[in-house]
Amino acid sequence: MTDSVTPSQIARRTSAAVDAAVGAGRDLGLAVTDAVVLHDLFSVVVHLAPSPVVARVPTVLPHCTDLASLAHRQRAELDVTRWLAARGTPVIPPSPLVPREPVQRDGFSMTFWRFVEERREGEPDYEANSESVADLHAAMRDYPGRLSFLSSAEPEFVAESLTLLDKRRDLIGPDDLDRARREWQVLEPLVRSRAAFEEAFPGIDVQPVHGDSPPANIFPGVDGDLYSDFELVTLGPVEWDLAALGPALESAYDRGARRNGMRTLNGDVLGFVNAVGMLRVIACLTLTSQLPSLLGYLEPSIEQWRAMPFAGGVVGRHG
Repeated sequence: MTDSVTPSQIARRTSAAVDAAVGAGRDLGLAVTDAVVLHDLFSVVVHLAPSPVVARVPTVLPHCTDLASLAHRQRAELDVTRWLAARGTPVIPPSPLVPREPVQRDGFSMTFWRFVEERREGEPDYEANSESVADLHAAMRDYPGRLSFLSSAEPEFVAESLTLLDKRRDLIGPDDLDRARREWQVLEPLVRSRAAFEEAFPGIDVQPVHGDSPPANIFPGVDGDLYSDFELVTLGPVEWDLAALGPALESAYDRGARRNGMRTLNGDVLGFVNAVGMLRVIACLTLTSQLPSLLGYLEPSIEQWRAMPFAGGVVGRHG
């Protein structure tokens, strides 16, 4: 069994990320006297007060992610959000006070964002959020930059994790791992190749999409809701952004799609993205040594996966 980090080790990791963000911010000319950690899970998000700038420092990453590949992903996020902000789309934009590039320091790669005051009263309205994702998709359709097809599925991470989990039977049993590997044999070609996807799902267009469950990544700002956290922005079917959210939120999205003159969600593609999303959940078991609390979030999804059709029913269409 692989040892997991201890609370004290997590605290040191957080402290190191904060120190790196403060040092990088000061090197860029920001006044930083009171760094405040706003969030600490997969990334340390720190307000570099009194400057109106937030640094986001990824700290829990797949073993196959290095600083170069992380920076490539971060540049895509910065480019997309800068483009959306310039067109009036309500997003948290990159900070205009520093160069809009990832900054590497002390083994971390970080990005800098405009500080937005959070509205703390009330609970998220996920149906309203899901409906508004169609507005985001309408805004993103014309993005002129280059994005990789379904990079947010992280196929290298999934493939590597299914190998690593063979030695982590404390995390997943042999029957579950065997099913996951057989599903990946079906799904991987459609994840890695746009042409294979389009052959399996004729007539389904792809476009720039958020990549990481945008209904759960809408920031409640005091002056209005803002789309945020485009770390996994990608080219793919719109269904990718609604993966595993269920019929009520799918119906809410469809209302927004019809309002925007866009197609509604396709059931077969939803089956595909739901299945791929579940294999990403299983892959995330390999991250629990870095973030032990993650296991409690993953286990309910794995229970749900066991009751789902094999490979989301894709095997009957492309097998």
